[in-house]
Amino acid sequence: MTPNQNQSLKQAKEGFFNELYLNLRLIIRLMKDSRVSFLLKFLPIGALLYWVIPFDFLPINPLDDALVIWLGFTMFLELCPDGVVEEHRAALRGNPKSSGDVVDAKFKDLT
Repeated sequence: MTPNQNQSLKQAKEGFFNELYLNLRLIIRLMKDSRVSFLLKFLPIGALLYWVIPFDFLPINPLDDALVIWLGFTMFLELCPDGVVEEHRAALRGNPKSSGDVVDAKFKDLT
């Protein structure tokens, strides 16, 4: 391998692990967000439970565990509201969107 190929392979690996780390942090943030449906939050929890208490559907144990976890996390990210996901993604990357004069709050009419 040439030094340039070796360097680009190293950058690709760093990019993969960095993206994986950001996605895990994103999932944690979305789990805490009240705008995400309570039922959706069962996807990553169920995937992690499968990892702890596996129901071996396939004889290739490590691969089916990884597949179920990946599928649970990916489905969770895909089914969460796009605006909420993008807001958290931008905050994790250090460039939060300015929401202007919009305040997220609940309204109660007292009259």
